Amino acid sequence: MNASDPTTAAQTDSAIKMLEAAIGQIKFAREYCLELLNDTPDELWFEIPAGLPSHIAWQVGHLTVSQYGLLMFRIRGRSPDDLDLIPSRFRKAYSRGSKPSPDTSRQPTASELRDRMSLVHERSLKELETVQPETLLEPVDMPYAAYPNKLGAILFCPIHEHTHIGQIGLLRRALGLDPVR
Repeated sequence: MNASDPTTAAQTDSAIKMLEAAIGQIKFAREYCLELLNDTPDELWFEIPAGLPSHIAWQVGHLTVSQYGLLMFRIRGRSPDDLDLIPSRFRKAYSRGSKPSPDTSRQPTASELRDRMSLVHERSLKELETVQPETLLEPVDMPYAAYPNKLGAILFCPIHEHTHIGQIGLLRRALGLDPVR
């Protein structure tokens, strides 16, 4: 792409505005998610309700891995300290296609999951503050929303989180908890 091309400049300006909106949506989705999680007792996080395939802990771990993937790995690639942030064992336990387990002895606690989720969220937002506008239009593979580029991966993040917020809400109801909203 030629940065001096008026079309490219207009696309970049538009991408910057969409990035700003996406960051607002990412923050809103996380606040809503935390509202649900904070009103869910830790001792229920690993319970798989009858007839459902998941539990709260898996949803939190999955959102953590996904946010790292969409907002950090896809945007800037792997960084050396990423292996501490999202260790291979953690990634394998909560990536797409993994299976939730009620066995708490082989998983992080609810508190540890909450802490890692918060850390990844904070670091992701910092990464987005430093993203170079012209890189937003660089192509990526699925998953993404609207555009097959880095901006599309960022736009997908809050959509993905809201999908799992719905699952967390359903799990909470199946656990006998009242709705939060």
